[in-house]
Amino acid sequence: MKTGRVLQFRRGKKTIKERHFLIEIEGVESREAASKFEGKEVEWKSPAGKILKGKISAAHGNKGIVRAIFEKGLPGQAITTKVEIK
Repeated sequence: MKTGRVLQFRRGKKTIKERHFLIEIEGVESREAASKFEGKEVEWKSPAGKILKGKISAAHGNKGIVRAIFEKGLPGQAITTKVEIK
């Protein structure tokens, strides 16, 4: 089980996709290594103990960052917090 960090919402210049997040996985530095995580599940645990689940959809860029789509959107407080990749 790997851990990662939520970096930001997936966004454009004027729009934010509320269910899509960019995640940095520890120890992953390239697009090829990041693409191996496609289809894996991601879990974020809220301070209240509720677990929100998502799925890694694709690599994002060339530095090992991935895109994850969650069932429900994460709150803004989730940015810079840890997630578990199963």
